[in-house]
Amino acid sequence: MRRPRLIALLLALTTLLAYLPVWQHAFVVYDDPEYVTENPLVQAGLTWPGVRWAFTTWHVSNWHPLTWLSHLLDCELFGLHAGPHHLVNVLFHALNAALLFVLLRRWTGALWPAALVAALFAWHPLRVESVAWVAERKDVLSLCFALFTMLAYTRYVEALKLPAAKAGQFLALAVALFALGLMAKPMLVTLPCVLLLLDWWPLKRIPDDRLSLSSFAPLVGEKWPFFLLSASSCVVTFLAQRAASVLTLEHYPPGLRLGNALLSYGQYLRDTLWPMNLALLYPLPQSLPLLPLIAAGLALTLLSWLAWRARRTQPWLLVGWLWFVGTLVPVIGLVQVGLQARADRYTYLPHIGLFLAAVFGLRELTRRWQIKPAWSAAVAMLTLAAGLALTVRQLGFWRESETLFNRSLAVSPENPIAHINLGVALQHQDRRAEALEHYRAALRLDPQRVQVHNNLAILLDEMDRNDEALAAYEQALRLDPNAPLARCNFGTLLAKLGRFDEALLQYHEAARLAPNDARPPALMGRTELRRGNGAAAVGHFRDALRRNPNDLQTLTRLARVLAADANPQVRKGPEAFALATRAHGLTGGEDAFVLDTLAMACAETGRFNAARQAVQQAIELATAANDSATADTLRQRLRLYEASQPYREPAAQQLPASSNGR
Repeated sequence: MRRPRLIALLLALTTLLAYLPVWQHAFVVYDDPEYVTENPLVQAGLTWPGVRWAFTTWHVSNWHPLTWLSHLLDCELFGLHAGPHHLVNVLFHALNAALLFVLLRRWTGALWPAALVAALFAWHPLRVESVAWVAERKDVLSLCFALFTMLAYTRYVEALKLPAAKAGQFLALAVALFALGLMAKPMLVTLPCVLLLLDWWPLKRIPDDRLSLSSFAPLVGEKWPFFLLSASSCVVTFLAQRAASVLTLEHYPPGLRLGNALLSYGQYLRDTLWPMNLALLYPLPQSLPLLPLIAAGLALTLLSWLAWRARRTQPWLLVGWLWFVGTLVPVIGLVQVGLQARADRYTYLPHIGLFLAAVFGLRELTRRWQIKPAWSAAVAMLTLAAGLALTVRQLGFWRESETLFNRSLAVSPENPIAHINLGVALQHQDRRAEALEHYRAALRLDPQRVQVHNNLAILLDEMDRNDEALAAYEQALRLDPNAPLARCNFGTLLAKLGRFDEALLQYHEAARLAPNDARPPALMGRTELRRGNGAAAVGHFRDALRRNPNDLQTLTRLARVLAADANPQVRKGPEAFALATRAHGLTGGEDAFVLDTLAMACAETGRFNAARQAVQQAIELATAANDSATADTLRQRLRLYEASQPYREPAAQQLPASSNGR
């Protein structure tokens, strides 16, 4: 037993060392803001409101509460230091490599082939996207639960052969682990089918001479809890994605989706063998090249035929091939979600099947051709060394956003999505002229893409080129009058220009288009405050909180109005104190603006000692952040509270404008 344990440890340690450079990597501008860097509930850490939100939200178009809990825990432990967030992904990936080896050896009894499959999986460059991207925590976390599910299922099958063993408890454990895996990422919905494949080989619950669909029927019935969980996950995922308007079926006809799926299978096979031109984004084409499409179809047909023909003598070929093809089905684009043609991260689970078929198939060939073990070992070592070298190379492109999207453009120059995200990265660095070039490049490539016009308008607004920004928003809304985000951003620019009535019309239309989105009513409230109508602002803020009860900014804004509005008929001290206390709990007492609001609410309810303590903490935070202007303002409030006087906001509050997204 020492050798398997040593191999598992070496697999995990080598994986960890290969990915160690991610400690120096930054968050990226694509999806990481939604998951961590611009998500106040996640940044607050492991709080009860955050936990409740994790189980009830469809944020980023999915229901995956365990993934959210992992991000909450990261922020609780590490704050916004990106290195540890990345390292947690690496630790899960290293654990997955070791678990995969343990499983394969247990199934097959083959030590070195099992080690080779696990190493090929762990050290292939296609893994980089899943491991080096904080937002893809769901990949490494869900596979960890999937592997433990298969381990518990294997123990169940083994227990069936022992008369005194309680096999049912292992099946129940497998079902529970599978449920947890689906709560990390719904892509695991095909795992029950993988378990059926394992029943045939290597678990050998179906004799080869009785291999038929009818022989699988009892095993399918046995797995009804797994299939029920998969069906439930599919329904929830569909509802979440439809609510977020990321299902793009109407834009891409069935023929294009089917052709892209076929082509994607071929490209995944090509990238497995030659992983040289990998990128974060592969845009979905509007038409498909004929020759690559034919080549992909022929390759899939040939490989499927070879695997089926060898099913009795080499069952691992068919099992591994069906594992690869089948587990890609949820993300292959038959039901198109988003604008990507394919993604490297989608191979995280499917690649196991492909490597299983390849390694055990090649082992059989070396036996038939009587190739010396030394030669086989040398080829294996060279392959693994090449994989590690290419993985380290690919990791270098993930250091930060600018490098990542420059690489995407080098691989795929006609890529409007990469231009957009590179523009966002440059805009964050205040390199506005360069960002403008990339937005205009995206516009040349895809003038019908609303996101390009929206981002361009935001940038022009920041550059105080208001007329051009207005024209860009108007063009975005001509292309898609039902784009709520563009309407919100257009309204924000109109409010900035003092055109409040027009701004409110845009927000009202956005609220109609996105009835579950809290942003439009929140922006209405901010606009009403800017023109001194606190009573109307309160109504809009309450509407926003009905849509999203844990919206930190809205909680704080509403508490502020109820605590310090100039109109006494608007002020409601007890409610303000309750809201400010909730906001304070969400931020863990580490937000100066929230502490300032809590102090206002305390003062309004006569708790002047508490007000002084809260504002003093806010002053300390502002001072530590070198924000002297805020600290000076807070000291003025402190003097009021020391004199037992509440604070009153000016009648018209000049709130900072916010585009609320790209």
